[in-house]
Amino acid sequence: MSEINVLVVEDDDAIREMLVMVLEQSDFAVRAAPDAHQGLALMLEQMPDLILLDWMLPGLSGVEWARRLKKDESFGDIPVILLTARGEEEDRVRGFEVGADDYVTKPFSTRELVARIKAVLRRSGRLGKSGRIDVGGIVIDTDEHRVAIEQAAVNLSPTEYRLLEFFLTHPDKVYSRNQLLDQVWGRSTYIEERTVDVHIRRLRKILAEHQREEMIQTVRGFGYRFSAAY
Repeated sequence: MSEINVLVVEDDDAIREMLVMVLEQSDFAVRAAPDAHQGLALMLEQMPDLILLDWMLPGLSGVEWARRLKKDESFGDIPVILLTARGEEEDRVRGFEVGADDYVTKPFSTRELVARIKAVLRRSGRLGKSGRIDVGGIVIDTDEHRVAIEQAAVNLSPTEYRLLEFFLTHPDKVYSRNQLLDQVWGRSTYIEERTVDVHIRRLRKILAEHQREEMIQTVRGFGYRFSAAY
């Protein structure tokens, strides 16, 4: 499995440490925080692939933070699993209404939790089968960081690789230059938006050698979309 980054936000020290240990044993890269404020700080350093979020947090509650994240264009695509002792139907409904992708009630089986995390990651396109992503004849081996089109090897720079991988796992949705900077380069990197245009041109040039440059579409006044239906 390619490296998947999970952010754990849980205020109980013992549970947080247990979750980190269990997820690391399952080959996830894990960062952890005791509240939403510190969790956001970690997100700004590195965007996670999934957030495991406790409902009851000091200060801003987990369910309220989930609601805000899902409404934020920079974070709305990140899957969120709520972890809570609240098992009543109305609480589960509320969790899903704020945009949570899944809901796990304490106490829980760690095996079930890991299985649910993987299921959510697969649904979101962040976890490919056996490290393989195949869209429109473009194949990425995420374990080996290799790219091929119609079985022909394609050489990409690390940035071009990350950009292509993001597009393939997030097809048919428009992303602004700023969103691409956040998702591909990371929020802690201070570079200009036109850098995105430079790398898009380079990636299109490479795809043009395989008659696939039109997969990356310019959406005037906003940004770019990747579509296999070109």
